Amino acid sequence: MSIKDKTVLVTGANRGIGQALTAEALARGARRVYAGTRQPLDHPDERVTPLSLDVTSTAQIQAAAGEVESLDMLVNNAGIALPDDLTDLAVLERHLAVNLFGTYAVTQAFLPAVLPGPVDTDMTRGSGTPKASPESVAQAIFDAVDNGEEEIFPDPASAPIAAHWRDSAAKLLERQLAQVAPVSS
Repeated sequence: MSIKDKTVLVTGANRGIGQALTAEALARGARRVYAGTRQPLDHPDERVTPLSLDVTSTAQIQAAAGEVESLDMLVNNAGIALPDDLTDLAVLERHLAVNLFGTYAVTQAFLPAVLPGPVDTDMTRGSGTPKASPESVAQAIFDAVDNGEEEIFPDPASAPIAAHWRDSAAKLLERQLAQVAPVSS
């Protein structure tokens, strides 16, 4: 699939990799990019449609799903990394609400998405983990889409996960079930 003339939704589109993904989709000729953000967003390109989309809000997810007429690609990019040792239950619950349950809820409302490793954004800047640039991850995501890849692991940190995932029992079961009946999201 080529991004040219397609419709894309990017969550967390206001900064970091989300901003880079929006720019890359536009550069590759996307017909429409829905930019999901918690804060209001102004974008100079008329192909960008801002969406109020807090991934922890069922009401906002449903409203966004109702506003998006058609969608070719969903990039579940919204995420948080709160600076804490995760011994505070409220911090742990917030991480799970955004990074796990929010991603799941948006996927259920729209389409399957992409799994990047650590990306050099303000969210991860303080960690010593090697990170890919937002621009290189955005390019790799759309290159993989252009190449028809089913699951996308767009950076060096996620590449080892890809090899294990593609050979995993879960993926084998998915392939077997796909032969019996089409998979729907």
